Amino acid sequence: MPASLPSRLPRISCLISSVLIGTLAITLTGHAAEKESVPVKHRIMICEYGSAAKRLAEISPDGKLTWEHKFPALAVCFRKTSGGNIVFADGGVPTGLQVIDKDNKVLFDYRSKCEQILGCDVLPNGNFLLAEQGPCQAVEITPKGEVVSTVKLQTTEKAAHRQMRCLHRLENGHLLAAHEAEGVVREYDATGKPVWEYPNITNVFEALRLANGNTLIGCGTDKRVIEVTPEKKIVWELTAADVPELNLTWITSLQVLKNGNLVVANFLRGQEGKGAHAFEVTHNKEKKVVWKFADHTLVRSITMVRVLDDE
Repeated sequence: MPASLPSRLPRISCLISSVLIGTLAITLTGHAAEKESVPVKHRIMICEYGSAAKRLAEISPDGKLTWEHKFPALAVCFRKTSGGNIVFADGGVPTGLQVIDKDNKVLFDYRSKCEQILGCDVLPNGNFLLAEQGPCQAVEITPKGEVVSTVKLQTTEKAAHRQMRCLHRLENGHLLAAHEAEGVVREYDATGKPVWEYPNITNVFEALRLANGNTLIGCGTDKRVIEVTPEKKIVWELTAADVPELNLTWITSLQVLKNGNLVVANFLRGQEGKGAHAFEVTHNKEKKVVWKFADHTLVRSITMVRVLDDE
């Protein structure tokens, strides 16, 4: 005998609920897939190096040039202040450091007595850290040009030009320097005494101390990025074989994004027109490239890149 309508209602209700839940799951899955397929875009600033152009350039997420500043002399490194101004070292004669705004107005111009400065940083207190070459030393100056401290650093390289590239002051007050010609990343205490180093990195440009105490190193013309422990064990590595489509040539600047991914500058010296100038890669086992900048019409080669929309 057919079941009465009241007895069917629970089964009908369950059936309707199942259909609705299934439809909702499909919809959510579809939305998630759609979200994952949205390409990553970044607003970036680059330091372009080469005979054709020596400039800073800001590029929109759609790849359009939105601002530029021509360097007065050789420059390979720039930083930004908390107020949004740009700081860069230039290797002119005399060499020094400039701070400019987005109207290309020079707000501060410091000239040094050393042979050349190509590396610099902005400290949390607003002062500037200079990577002086010839002699090789770390110099802190105020925004008024007053010298706060000078720390002599060690390198086997006698000629000034390649003694040091990027220089950072660590949270413990130590200094982390990339000695390009010597091919070593070296940590110094506040007096200039070496306390740690990682050698045998050809043309090293930059190293960063990570929050976990390890050190991230851009390994220059060895064409790789590595993360090493204080005991110098490699715990993560990205090589040219991992990302052949990028044509890794000369790893220069490094940036750690808030999501943990790494942004890397790939200096295409001698390989102009091939591969990527810069890229974002996941800092995990997958090493997935989620973004790259590879416009060879707008730019020939770069030594530094910063993702601006992450700051």
